[in-house]
Amino acid sequence: MQTWREWLGVELSEVSLKEKLISTLGGIASIWILITLGRWGLDGLGRHFVVGSMGATAVLLFAVPHGQLSQPWPVIAGHGFSALIGVLCAGWIPIPELAAAAAVGLAIGTMHQLKCIHPPGGATALTAVIGGPMIRELGFGFIVWPILINALWMVLLAILLNAAFRWRRYPAKWVRPKAAQPTAPTPQEPTHEEIVHALKSLDSFVDITEDDLLRLCQILSRRQTSQTSRKQPTDSRPNIHCTR
Repeated sequence: MQTWREWLGVELSEVSLKEKLISTLGGIASIWILITLGRWGLDGLGRHFVVGSMGATAVLLFAVPHGQLSQPWPVIAGHGFSALIGVLCAGWIPIPELAAAAAVGLAIGTMHQLKCIHPPGGATALTAVIGGPMIRELGFGFIVWPILINALWMVLLAILLNAAFRWRRYPAKWVRPKAAQPTAPTPQEPTHEEIVHALKSLDSFVDITEDDLLRLCQILSRRQTSQTSRKQPTDSRPNIHCTR
């Protein structure tokens, strides 16, 4: 049973129904507000200026608000640079199929290099090529409106809507963990340099912020300390440390 779940990539953690409902309502509210603002600003034509890739951005901002791919820099820069690449490919590559493929591939490479990987950026780049005459006519203006304006509004809405829930405030750095309760001594936390070195050794992008990684280490360390202290009352030191 576990094998097929692992091969299919079924998520490991179980999320509460409350969290799922908050994510759902956040997605509904953000897109509704975005479309409403667009129509208000363009005399009823705003529906054409809400890019479909913002739907994917809403998934990340409200279902995975603490993920590295969801943070403000990846959202804004990921969409912005992807739009720029899409516009350039649409204008410089005469073969539509090749232009579309190049736009997505180059967007991925650029987001990797600039540390702003945001999956919906690939859709933004593709839209610049295959979005039709209206998108083509915008030229480089497509980068600012609708893309950057949409992205900035989505980030602002994520900040405001997630702010109502202490445990999922956005950006992730804004989260304030509960005050630590007095516990037995825990292993030394890994340093920033050690975390960076460990992540580099994987040579693969990991969608978790440094702060969340540290909190996981703290939770696991305290759990191991508690288990060890129950088994060996005379020695409270944990025998397993958070590796780094």
